Amino acid sequence: MKIALFITCLADTMFPQVGRATVRLLERLGHEVVFPAEQTCCGQMHVNTGYQREALPLVERYVRTFEPYDAIVAPSGSCVGSVRHQHALVASRFGSTALAEDAEQLGRRTYELSELLVDRLGVTDVGAYFPHRVTYHPTCHSLRMLRVGDKPLQLLRNVDAIRLVELPGADQCCGFGGTFAIKNADTSTAMLADKMRSVLDTGAEFCSAGDSSCLMHIGGGLSRLRTGTRAIHLAEILAQTRDGGPTDG
Repeated sequence: MKIALFITCLADTMFPQVGRATVRLLERLGHEVVFPAEQTCCGQMHVNTGYQREALPLVERYVRTFEPYDAIVAPSGSCVGSVRHQHALVASRFGSTALAEDAEQLGRRTYELSELLVDRLGVTDVGAYFPHRVTYHPTCHSLRMLRVGDKPLQLLRNVDAIRLVELPGADQCCGFGGTFAIKNADTSTAMLADKMRSVLDTGAEFCSAGDSSCLMHIGGGLSRLRTGTRAIHLAEILAQTRDGGPTDG
């Protein structure tokens, strides 16, 4: 299958290893991955902070850039949530009916990584090898907006040599929430402290998730406390094989 990669702003600027891992994984499974260079931000931060009209050009660009592809994947539940649930809304309010229809159809072809693997490609064992103790944090957008359920856990359970441990209070927000962490720093920090306590209680070497934004928040806190526990994206684990060497990050 020919799959277009929507890299997202955060992965592009701060976590490029997540994009590389996504490509390695999908190519190992026999698929062709293309990177449309015209892509930009999905517009989520504009919509979430009240600038919906300003997001319209970004919606138009996303539709124009990815319309030729039957499947689009993004290593981010947050950005896929925006494409699937916000783009048509913005287009209908400030664009046109035709644009809204195109955005809605394209949203159905845009997948978070675990959705693409399990639902579209029908695979739960990707041949990964990761001999470490790992816990998984289901991010809010993937859990509540996309409703990916246990798809990431299905994939992780099939990773060779992994020691997957359940995260206490897994469904509780880590406190990032984009600009929420800036506007409500004290509350965000308290939520992060609770999440870090849960992660550390598992004794995990790595905390994994499907969103780099939440991993940046959790990983930053764990690093500042010198806990030795690292944050790692789901794609980075799934991209590893016995002969694949260490992760990029």
